[in-house]
Amino acid sequence: MDEKTIALEKIRKTVTENPIVLYMKGTPQFPQCGFSGRAAQVLKACGVDRYVAVNVLADQEVFDNLRFYADFPTFPQLYINGELIGGSDIMVGLYEQGELQKLIETATAH
Repeated sequence: MDEKTIALEKIRKTVTENPIVLYMKGTPQFPQCGFSGRAAQVLKACGVDRYVAVNVLADQEVFDNLRFYADFPTFPQLYINGELIGGSDIMVGLYEQGELQKLIETATAH
């Protein structure tokens, strides 16, 4: 398998095996861009304290190939139950409408 195929499989595995995944620049504690910081803050506002945060700046394969996984060109990217929700602007809009909280409740219900 080539590097892109391996990277896409790694991404697929991460988003399907974890209920909430945020691909971002930096970490929730130390975001490396404003959009990633806003995305982490939205999750915090929703009461989410456990999710997988992937620092794309620390994983070149993911950084180079994530845009091909769901045909979404920018970071951050939020996945809930394996589905791309979107970036920080989409997250903020859904949060303001109360929709993001519902998606998260579904993902975290055991």
